[in-house]
Amino acid sequence: MARARIPVDLFNPGQVFACLGLMEAADQLLGTASAGFDWHDPADTGFLLSADGDADPVAHVLEFLGQAAVAAIAPAGSAHDTRKWNVPTEPLAVGDDCFPFPDPSSPATLPARLTDRAGRSLTIEHWGDATDRDNVKFWAGAGGYPGVALLRDALDLVRHRIGGAVTDPFALAAPQSSSFRFDWRRDYIPMDVGFSPNDHPELTMVGFPLVEILAAIGLQNARPRRLDSKLDYRYAVIAPPPGGALLDPIFLRAALGGATEPFAHRCFRMRLGWPGQENQARCITAVFEENPAR
Repeated sequence: MARARIPVDLFNPGQVFACLGLMEAADQLLGTASAGFDWHDPADTGFLLSADGDADPVAHVLEFLGQAAVAAIAPAGSAHDTRKWNVPTEPLAVGDDCFPFPDPSSPATLPARLTDRAGRSLTIEHWGDATDRDNVKFWAGAGGYPGVALLRDALDLVRHRIGGAVTDPFALAAPQSSSFRFDWRRDYIPMDVGFSPNDHPELTMVGFPLVEILAAIGLQNARPRRLDSKLDYRYAVIAPPPGGALLDPIFLRAALGGATEPFAHRCFRMRLGWPGQENQARCITAVFEENPAR
């Protein structure tokens, strides 16, 4: 098994979610992924990942993303598609895999499927979750702009540079006009900063597309815990025992939601705000560490 280590800022929720995205993608693409966070040196916090085979698991996942085509998935008989946004839609045939939630009221939350030239695929669908779980959908989308188009846009920003980001993927920046709002380095609340960059075309907002893409993948099987309101969440990370084996994905997934586990852990609180109209888009405004986790 090959192992990789990348830097991560635990006070950036999007980067934590993206670490789980790397883990989930490596588990599907390579098999038998294991992972853990490493904070023994406060100046060099990292994420450790291993998977089957001799390939660097981070490099392998990024290579997949660099060549992946993006499409929306719709249930059989649905009237929704994403052609308006130049994203193909693949309707499921009757009898095919079950659609993960009821046919949505608009194309905005149709699941996305990433497929490489070898036919391997990853699906992203958490934003349409209609169960009692919080779907952690922070974006609203002007004119119903769908998640699959946001994903396509983010990939197009970094495809040509993704190969050079293996050692520090969360530092890869690009001008980005819209995002899933997972990486708070790009976001702002106009009332707090005193103006809106949208009113100043000479200003360019810089985002971190790989964080956004991988965070969306990471939320497939794990979510931070929403607390008393839509603006208050808790998440946690765990570390393997010193000198011990990395951890099975199930433990990192459970930890993200704050489950108590017999591993060293750190717990964080993130607070959000409304950058525009209430109950539409949300953005992360503050993160602080809680100790111990509750």
